[in-house]
Amino acid sequence: MMKFIFLPFLFSFFNAFAQNEIKIYPSNWWVGMKNPHLQLMIHEKNIGTIAKDDIFLMKYPGVKIESIQKVKSPNYLFVNLTIQPGTKPGKLEFDYSFHKYDNTIKKIVLPLLGSALGNGKSYARGINSSDFIYLLMPDRFSNGDPNNDHYANMRDTVADRRNPLARHGGDLQGVINHLDYIQQLGATAIWLTPVIENDMPLEKESAGMVSGYHGYWFTDHYEIDKRMGGKEAYFKLVVAAHGRGLKIIQDAVYNHIGSEHWIMKDLPDSNWINWWPAYQNTSHREQAIFDIHASAKDREIMEAGWFVPHLPDLNLRNPLLATYLIQQAIWMTQTFQLDGWRVDTYKYCDPIFLNNLNAALEKEFPNITSLGEATVNSVAAGAYFCRNNLNVPWKSNLTGILDFPVCYAMLEGLKKNYGWSDGIMRLYTTLAEDMLYKDPLANCIFLDNHDMDRFYSVAGENFANFQMGIGLLLTQRGIPHLYYGTEILMKNFKNPSDAMVREDFPGGFAGDPKNKFLESGRTDSENIAFNYVARLAGVRKASSALTTGALMQYIPSKGLYVYFRYDNKQTVLCALNSDTLSASIHFENYKERTQSFETAKDVITGSIYSLSEKMDIPARSIRILELKKRPTANKVVH
Repeated sequence: MMKFIFLPFLFSFFNAFAQNEIKIYPSNWWVGMKNPHLQLMIHEKNIGTIAKDDIFLMKYPGVKIESIQKVKSPNYLFVNLTIQPGTKPGKLEFDYSFHKYDNTIKKIVLPLLGSALGNGKSYARGINSSDFIYLLMPDRFSNGDPNNDHYANMRDTVADRRNPLARHGGDLQGVINHLDYIQQLGATAIWLTPVIENDMPLEKESAGMVSGYHGYWFTDHYEIDKRMGGKEAYFKLVVAAHGRGLKIIQDAVYNHIGSEHWIMKDLPDSNWINWWPAYQNTSHREQAIFDIHASAKDREIMEAGWFVPHLPDLNLRNPLLATYLIQQAIWMTQTFQLDGWRVDTYKYCDPIFLNNLNAALEKEFPNITSLGEATVNSVAAGAYFCRNNLNVPWKSNLTGILDFPVCYAMLEGLKKNYGWSDGIMRLYTTLAEDMLYKDPLANCIFLDNHDMDRFYSVAGENFANFQMGIGLLLTQRGIPHLYYGTEILMKNFKNPSDAMVREDFPGGFAGDPKNKFLESGRTDSENIAFNYVARLAGVRKASSALTTGALMQYIPSKGLYVYFRYDNKQTVLCALNSDTLSASIHFENYKERTQSFETAKDVITGSIYSLSEKMDIPARSIRILELKKRPTANKVVH
């Protein structure tokens, strides 16, 4: 049983709630939702002290108050409604009065909107293996509106590009300004690190005093950070992206909130937070979640331990909190017409909550998909946290994971020499365990991200290694994502902090000496890298085999790894030579997939090769070949 123990040295439970302004969450809803139930969280000083009969819904056909629930804090009231099918749009009005204090009648208004058109077609389309995701951090990508760089009434007022730990001023308008660039690269979806309000002060971490520039310290789930441009800029970005056919993925955090979140200033109840007798950090050991031999203590520390002292860990078993967060996800999807979700710190969250969240989203948006960040080292662990073929007591309903096992295996294949289980053999072995996933194509594959050393540095700043890595990324099974700047060879290691791999995109900020969004601002090597990514992304986008086709792989031999992507329309052969010596492939050795073809076309160079001859694969290179049949002569009809 989880213990929730008050920590007096961290937070005061009942701070005086000074504002008399009433707030209601969610601030609006929609008719025609598949789930007719709606929980309203009303926040106002002493509203929890009113008698049940002192709040009532003005007559509205199809809407009924089912129950009213009070909590420990007197400043909250939870009202549970039922909105029947066929209810018309309009405004719900609640009248209430504090007879205990005065007889003044007050009013709450909740707009009920009509259902938006385009669910599953123009928005909430989901992310699938035909997509290519571009991951960016808005604060470090481009500053499109310097007027929103800082606000005097926020806890962090600094925008200082000279300090890698501070905010730099990038925003959503900056992303809008460079949608052309993202499209030129060949991406079909944009994943932005969180845009939710992060009104936190600088916090002490190992690298020093750090700002919440990355976006993962939420302080209000229903607000878009105004330093990003606020709700208006987010609307504008989504409309502009959708107008170009680009999808938008929102980054979510359910495991924790920032210590300055308004809820922490007046907790509805102490059991909304996982408290400990003294500060308890999470172990980060996901094995404790699925290990059949694990102790209850280890599981509790893994799930309920905190990341850092300034990120209170949420008790997702609390039904009021769980509903608040699930409704917020639905509200965000519908309000901003999102296409998919990436869920941060997935493995640390209560599993029942996660399945309820995914089911609720899919009920309202049947095509919506979510990618969970489960930083694990084994395929079995990754499979546990998404839809799988495992015989386990708890079955995840998550669409797919961010596939760290494949990421680590691809990087090892580029860095280490071939061995019985090392080098490129690790990638082969990792993919051989795809039997554990319900749908391996639903997993997201990558070479780096905002929490990892940058790929070009890991690749030893070697362009051959870069080409091999990009070649793997855009031809292997799954949904590829590219971290911003990888395409122009941005580099660095996480030393002394994560900020070193989150540097500004050159040209995104006023005064930058070079604008690498433009071909003219890039060096020759940067243009070669950009063009290689764009060329291969274009090939992939047009290829049914590379996007949705099956995978067949052959056991590597001396570092030569051959695999096929294929369907009934197309077959693509990929040959990666990770060795330091040249290798040759004899196509007849792969006749299971090649026997009905005559030639092979290199998708990058356009060169044509006969399948009756051997083909040399230079050391440290990848070849991507589309197999072709002999053209059929037109039959002459007499």
